[in-house]
Amino acid sequence: ALYSSQGYLRSIFISPKSVLLYSGAVGPCLLIWTACGVLSTLGALCYAELGTMITKSGGEYPYLMEAFGSIVAYLYSWTTIMVLKPSSFAIITLSFAEYASTPFYPGCSPPLIVTKCLAAAAILVITSINCLSVKLASYVQNFFTAAKLLIILVIVVAGIVMLAQGKTENFSNSFDGTTTSFGAIGLAFYNGLWAYDGWNQLNFITEELKNPFRNLPLAIVIGIPLVTVCYVLVNVAYFTVMTTTELLLSPAVAVTFGDRVLYPASWIVPLFVVFSTFGSANGSCFTAGRLVYASGREGHMVKILSYINVKRYTPAPALIFNGVLAIFYTIPADINTLINYFSFAQWFFYGLTALALIVMRFTRKNLDRPVKIPVVLAGIMVLVSCYLVLAPIIDKPELEYLYCTIFIFSGLILYYPFVYRKVNWGRKIMRPITMHLQLLMDVAPPEKTE
Repeated sequence: ALYSSQGYLRSIFISPKSVLLYSGAVGPCLLIWTACGVLSTLGALCYAELGTMITKSGGEYPYLMEAFGSIVAYLYSWTTIMVLKPSSFAIITLSFAEYASTPFYPGCSPPLIVTKCLAAAAILVITSINCLSVKLASYVQNFFTAAKLLIILVIVVAGIVMLAQGKTENFSNSFDGTTTSFGAIGLAFYNGLWAYDGWNQLNFITEELKNPFRNLPLAIVIGIPLVTVCYVLVNVAYFTVMTTTELLLSPAVAVTFGDRVLYPASWIVPLFVVFSTFGSANGSCFTAGRLVYASGREGHMVKILSYINVKRYTPAPALIFNGVLAIFYTIPADINTLINYFSFAQWFFYGLTALALIVMRFTRKNLDRPVKIPVVLAGIMVLVSCYLVLAPIIDKPELEYLYCTIFIFSGLILYYPFVYRKVNWGRKIMRPITMHLQLLMDVAPPEKTE
């Protein structure tokens, strides 16, 4: 359950501003956080059935391959490897950089150049850790998850104390100003669900789990409800000391909370928030490398990305590739724009994966299902995913959604010659490049390192 929660406890320290911005008031904001937790639980239960039925690493990739074939799986890996995973990595490290630098710029937001350079440095450090050792990455993850849970406990207890002292004025008329916009509610869910995003993290490393048939569903059943309670209580704590306007204007919500409630020990909040976001970034890097590795193994990415280090047994090329792209995304990145861009495409594939579960109930009846959920839950996930994809587009069409769609299907331009046809000239170009990269990174195909 603890390992499962590492993926979930992401940016509760930044998303409250965005969820409140789109929901419009305290009451609907708290309802959206609760609904996001319920929806994440439904999605994770679907993934529990898929993960125990098809015990391959790579998240949604093997499920889409089994249900819909090579093209859909390729488009997922293309989009996720090139945009979704590195942009998520960039978002979290930008959050880390913002909180790490805010105490040095009291009363104002840190300069962009500072946060971006700090984010790039964090990406380099995290990628290096994951390349050096799987155990080291796991120890780092466990330490920072414990720190994350500790600061959440501190904030929640402080909020309960403030409520006991009668600080309830911000909860009166809590539904005044509620938005009625179809698309704005969708964007509020985007930002809330992004903070929960991680309920599928264990599915990226299914092959590395001990007893996945037991531990995968157990982590889901314990982990997500626990995280949902934490998220709602943290938001309640924020609203005990900040009005909606103050929360929206705060450059770092948890730091502002600490300054008002925990002074003179308020320094522990930014410190532990930095720990939290660093741990989340480490988890994102860890799982992204496994997707790149799985895709390269199936021939949907260049083969060098499926190689592992012959001494350390880590997918170093995949991790480095993801880190380089993440640094690229920090250069022009605005955090909210990245979240919206990430969520639009991500929920498209979440819906497809839930649909894959339904399809395989009819096309793969012979597969063993140690965990079997009511198919209606998968149907709900498909419908919710359709809403989250279409609502913002219908309510407020923006070019970024068109760019995202074009990018997803642009992968077909590379799929036909290099994956389907496997043109000889492509292999001739990649052969010397692969050889030199093998020598440089000391990597080899997995079968030659066993």
